[in-house]
Amino acid sequence: MTGSSDQVIAPDGDGVGRYSWYENETEPDRRYYKRMSHGSSHRKRMVEGPQLCHRMRPIQPDVIRGTDFIAVTTTYQYEYAAPGRKTGSRWTQRIVFPRGERFFVLMDKIDSVNDSPEMFLRSDMPGCIRHEKGDTFSEIYLSYLSGPNEVRIPSSEFFTPFPPDLKFGYRRDLNRTPAHFIRAYHLRDKQTGEEGPWLAGLTLESSVVYEAWCSQRPGDIVVMIEEIHGKPVKAGDSFSAAHIVGYFDAIEEMHGVYDQYKGHTALTADASGWQLVR
Repeated sequence: MTGSSDQVIAPDGDGVGRYSWYENETEPDRRYYKRMSHGSSHRKRMVEGPQLCHRMRPIQPDVIRGTDFIAVTTTYQYEYAAPGRKTGSRWTQRIVFPRGERFFVLMDKIDSVNDSPEMFLRSDMPGCIRHEKGDTFSEIYLSYLSGPNEVRIPSSEFFTPFPPDLKFGYRRDLNRTPAHFIRAYHLRDKQTGEEGPWLAGLTLESSVVYEAWCSQRPGDIVVMIEEIHGKPVKAGDSFSAAHIVGYFDAIEEMHGVYDQYKGHTALTADASGWQLVR
């Protein structure tokens, strides 16, 4: 990331690192895109940056090769902060790949140097879906909306852009916390149309999820943003979430794996093995 912190997050809110919001825009196309991207009902503020997924500078992870697993740990200190905030909170991501499984185990953790009344970390869980009229997926499963009948949302619901606060979303302050927090999409072969496995993200402690989106943005992409924690934080505090991400042949299989690992929010690993932690 180049440029000074004043250029990144300007005092007037127009820096490249700001949290995008439709009311900040005057040009109609940009205003429309920001509303489709972030909605209009739950405005938020960025504490530190950059956005890691595409603006983080290259760093070298730590790799452990165990007898039946590989663990990859990445740490990064945020490089700039909003006006009035400190710089230097640490993000840690640990991924464990167990031998013989079709999934990996993942932890995201924040060690904060700032106070906040409602700090959260945002990620894509299990990831974004690139598609053209549903050519790469046939349906989506969201456990927090599905109830006992396992309601599945057809890909046709995602042919037209809509904001994340219109439908298919979750907010901890508005929705009942589900027993299992699972989000998945059913893969489809782009060339043949043949259905494949589900790609699912399992957040192993449902109560850590602050807000989750499943919305169609302009540009042929379904965004499955998930925010964790969303609670008061003091400088020196930490918070984390643990997930399982991988391929499953059936929704029942996802729930079975969830039951094996549920209730955990952290992940440790050394040469002797790995362990989920509550």
